[in-house]
Formats: sequence, C-alpha cells, structure tokens
Amino acid sequence: MTLDQLTVFCILAIVMALFVWDHWRYDVVAGMALITAVYTGIVPVDHAFEGFSHPAVITVACVLVISQALQSCGVVELFLKYLAYARGSLSTQIAANCGVTAFLSGFMNNIGALALMLPITLRDAQKSKRPASKLLMPLSFASLLGGLVTLVGTPPNIIIATFRANNVGEPFSMFDFTPVGLTVALGGLLYLITIGWRLLPGKKSETDEENSEQFHIARYVSEVRVPADSPLVGTSVGALEKTCEHEVAVMVIIRKDRRRMAPPSIELIQAGDVLILEGHSESLQPLFENPGMLEAGAEVVDPDWLKSPEVRVIEAVVMPNSAIEGLSMRGIGMHKRFGVNLLAVAREGHAARTRLKHIKYKTGDVLLLQGETQALEELCMSLGCLAIKNRGLEINARRGVFLIPGTFALGIFVAAMGWVPVQIAFTTVVGVLVLMKMVSLRVAYRSIEWPVIVLLGFLIPIGEALQTTGATDVIAQGIIQLSNGLPLWSMLVLVMAVSMLLSDLVHNTPTAVLMAPIAFSLASGLDLPVDPFLMAVAIGAASPYLTPIGHQSNTLVMGPGGYAFKDYWKVGLLLDLVIISIAVPMIMLVWM
Repeated sequence: MTLDQLTVFCILAIVMALFVWDHWRYDVVAGMALITAVYTGIVPVDHAFEGFSHPAVITVACVLVISQALQSCGVVELFLKYLAYARGSLSTQIAANCGVTAFLSGFMNNIGALALMLPITLRDAQKSKRPASKLLMPLSFASLLGGLVTLVGTPPNIIIATFRANNVGEPFSMFDFTPVGLTVALGGLLYLITIGWRLLPGKKSETDEENSEQFHIARYVSEVRVPADSPLVGTSVGALEKTCEHEVAVMVIIRKDRRRMAPPSIELIQAGDVLILEGHSESLQPLFENPGMLEAGAEVVDPDWLKSPEVRVIEAVVMPNSAIEGLSMRGIGMHKRFGVNLLAVAREGHAARTRLKHIKYKTGDVLLLQGETQALEELCMSLGCLAIKNRGLEINARRGVFLIPGTFALGIFVAAMGWVPVQIAFTTVVGVLVLMKMVSLRVAYRSIEWPVIVLLGFLIPIGEALQTTGATDVIAQGIIQLSNGLPLWSMLVLVMAVSMLLSDLVHNTPTAVLMAPIAFSLASGLDLPVDPFLMAVAIGAASPYLTPIGHQSNTLVMGPGGYAFKDYWKVGLLLDLVIISIAVPMIMLVWM
C-alpha cells in the first residue's frame, strides 16, 4: 500500500467518523476533508474545486428548484381530494398516501414530496381518528422508495449516472433505473402496507391535537388584570416578556371590551388592560413577585377570547437546512421580527424538557405558533418551517398549475430521448420557469439545499482521488480474495448491504460518491460488467431505513410521529431484506 493510498484511507475514516458523530454539519466536514486532501497532495490544487462544475451538482440543484415549483403550483391538490375515499381502513389509507408520495418522489425531491403529503396525512389521521405514528414512517419510507424509479428521483441515481458517463463513456438515461427501481418500490410499498405499519407503536404522538399535553393551550393560559398603579403601565409587551426571560407570551390584550390578538412587542400596556398570558407557572413568577403589578383574573379563560379570523394557532415542523437550525428563541427574535408567539416546542414526539429560551432548534422539532395569518406565512417561508396542522393557513401560491408540470414533463421527455444531457434539459426548464415568472429568483435560490450542493462539490474530488491513487483497487482486491469462489449474486448483495449501512450512518450522497468507484474497481477486478454493481450501489445508497439520521425524510417525521430510534430499525431492517431479495435478482435479470 502506497503512502497516497494510506492517506486517502485515513481521510475517509476520519470523515466517516465525523459524519456519524454529527457534531459538525456534513458540508463542513466535507470541506475539511477536501482541504486536507489538497495539502497532502491527494487532490491536485488545480482540481480542488472541479466538483462544483460536475453535472451531478447542476442536476441536483435544478431538481430542487423544479420540486419547489411543483410544490407551489398546487397541481397535487387536483387529485388529493380522492384520498378521502381511502380512509375506510388503515391499510387502504396507508396505501393511498404512500402510493401518491412514491409517485411524486419519482419526479421531484424526496423532501419536497414528503412536505406536500405530511400535512395531508396528519389531517387524514385526525379525521379518521387514527394515530399518526401508524402513517408517518410509511410515508417517509415511501418517499425514499419512489426516488429509486427514475434518474432524477434521488441524488444517488444522478451521481451514479454521471460516474458511469465519466468512466464508461455513457450515462444512465432517465428511465434506465425504472425496471429495477419500480419493482423494488412496489415490493417495498406492499411490505409497508401489509406488515410494516403493524410493527409501529399504536400510541398517538404528543402532537396529535386531542391528546397533546404540551400543545393543549388551556393548560398554559391565564388571565391577569393590570391595576392603575402597576409598574407595567406604559411599558411595552416586549418589556413584559423580557421580564419573564421570554418564557411568557402575551396572547391577547382585552381593552375596553376590544380584543387585540397576538399584540406586537411594541404595543404599550395601559391601566385596566386584561392580559391573556401563556406560560408555565414558574415562568409567570416574576410578574407576581410585586403584589401591585398584576391582579388575578378568571381562573378559566374563555376559548372565544383566543379566536379571531386573522389570528391562528398552527403547528409547524422545522425543515432540513432551516434558517433556525442551531439557534435559540432569543437568537431568532421570533416575536420582535414577525409578531408571532412561540407557545410550545416538541422534540421526538415529546414536550421539550428545558426552558424555551434554552432550546436550540433541530430538524424535526414541532413548534406551536400563534399569530396573524400573514405573519405566520412570512415566518414559515423565511425560517424554513412547514405548517403541518395549519387549520386553514394556506402558504403555497397557486400559479402555473398546468404550465409548470407541463414544462417539467417536456424537459423529462427531451432528456429521455437523449437529445440533450439531463443537466442541460433541466437547466432549460428552470430558465423557462424563471422567465415566465412561475418561479422568482428569490424562491429559486432559496429552494436549493446549499449544504447538499457544497457537500457534493467537496466530496467529488475525494471520490476521484480514490481511483487516481489506486485505493479502490486495493479495496476491490481485498474483497475478491475474501470472497474467492462466491457467486455473483453474493457480491451484489455485499455491495448493496454495505451501501445501505453507510447511508444509514452518514448521508446517501457521500455514500454514492464513495461507493461508486469501489464498485467499479470490484467489477473490473472480477472481469464482470460494471452496470450491475453500479445499480447495486444506487439502490443501497438510496435506502437509509434503519435510523432517523440517514435521511432528512426520516428526521422530519420523527417529531410529528412520536417515534423512538428503535422504531426505525424495527420496520427498516425487514424492508432492507425485502429490497435486497427483490433488487439483486432484478439486477441480474436486467443488467447481466
């Protein structure tokens, strides 16, 4: 083993360890790895940033923009009303929701498909009085299964296709993944519909409206009156909340029989005002330490006082790469910036066990928010949150309901016919949508998951270094020696299983980048066609079902579904076995 090979193995080992540790963001880890590789001479200086010009990077970015356009145009709502007819039994409800999600995921980003279906599925669960925990994990897994079907369904497929173009001379086309991917997706959906959901807990998550302790407004609301000689007279709402270290929200001010819902932080408090406050009893203590500051009001708050056509209470989930990830309530200034009250936070299906001001938000956290409709819309769009129980809040625009899908379908057709490469076809689609004002430039840039783009740009040169240093040949020869005499199908099982395990622990994108050259070298060393091995990597890398951290879709449903870590592998382990048992024979049938 040469020094360069040893160096690249050390870099990759450290990168994998840091990915699993999850203390630093994966794009930061990838950047550190690339810089290290450049300084050690593994990656030439003039090739360090060539990954950003890679076709896979451009294609992934375009797919993300198109996915956002499809979300915003409202085309899905044209047929979602028919899902109501599937509420007869739990199996049919899961089949309908998962089938639609998988279909959407075949042509748009996994997260985009899940974001469209998550609020609808929660609404259906509430109307049918079924626990969300039985519905949401199958929904997440369906979004991943659907991505296996086409080239643009998931980033690993795009990476594998471009890797084949660079090493074989021709990429996989738009529907080359379909024979294997569609069969696997149908088998996986059948498992989820018949067996998978039965392995999930039957309890309602704490975000279910009727059994929600931390989201039951009445448990946290109290009424107080401001006497004429109170030191609060003439001070602002923001000053009162600051006195309670922002652990108390002023939900309503009742003044001379007129209600002011979700008052802004600059609103001045007057003598005789009745305040409807939300907060735990210990958080309210600073207001009652001075006996003359406030007078107790009614023991029970009239629910009608909290109702208004303009003011709503919604539940929103923190999306992947949200602007508030890692920040606390104090760092965001939610009330001051948007005029929105944060009433409660749930994490992993349970109420947060620490004070609101100390919570640093993570993907999948569920927030209970109160404010005017326009303010809630602005907050969700600006901070990257998805209203999952919106009670009438409509965030998405409804323009281009036919034009946007039609333009996208034309781009798919052009790419499938081989007239232009997929990255050119999809860049053209994005350009047309922007020029026709179906997507604004602001929305286009905001819809791109820049950490994923940066991750790809940084890791692609390292993946190429695996080949140029001969490290992939070392790995391949070691596998060949250990598996001497084993049949081909067992080699495909090994490649797919390793790819699955890596995607569960890190991310599907780096798994595809790193496993593709290893699979290529293994096929070359065995003097076998490379396509079956690349397909095995594609299926394995896009199948992170054992943990909530393997893919953002899994993380996103953890809070609303009330899942524990063990729930994922209980359902996902059997699903992995189903996928391997279907995919390997199909790969040998189609690609050998």
